[in-house]
Amino acid sequence: MEENFSKEESLKLINEMIAKAKNSHYESGIGPLLWGSVIFVCSIVSFLQLEYNIDIGFDIWWLTFIAVLPQVYITMKSKKKKNFKGYDDTAMNYVWMTFAISIALLIHYNTHAHHSGESVPLFLILYGIPTLITAGIKAFKPMLLGGIVCWLAAIITVYTDVKVDLLLMALSALCAWLIPGIILRKRYLKLLQNK
Repeated sequence: MEENFSKEESLKLINEMIAKAKNSHYESGIGPLLWGSVIFVCSIVSFLQLEYNIDIGFDIWWLTFIAVLPQVYITMKSKKKKNFKGYDDTAMNYVWMTFAISIALLIHYNTHAHHSGESVPLFLILYGIPTLITAGIKAFKPMLLGGIVCWLAAIITVYTDVKVDLLLMALSALCAWLIPGIILRKRYLKLLQNK
């Protein structure tokens, strides 16, 4: 069955397809908000534990493992909503999957080698990599600045003690994910209101 479209109908169809593709790529900000908050809180609590010799009865960094559950749910839910998958979606999936595996391997190393304080710069370097790649693919400057903050913090940690390193990690989480997540969330909610 062959359909003939007028020029106006063809342009309208093309514009609708472009709009759908743009909307399907739009980030809700939930992921960066989740991880920015978790890493920020874990870093600050770890700093407070060291500074004031506080014991909260468990390792606060276990929250990162617990946060994986809502992340998986969010990812599954957003995949169901998308009606279009572009090359950048595939690239982003691999970038963040590689990041997650790298972080898990570094945590495994820390657990068995007992060098947790020494690996803060490695975490910061790793935080910067997917953040900068995401910023480049999505052309999102706040995340670009956040990735740069991660790497600058990694350089600074060479000259500071673990307590300051934890504050630098909190700052990095704030700049790389939490603030960009807030910006993305506001844009997303505004987009939903305009529909």
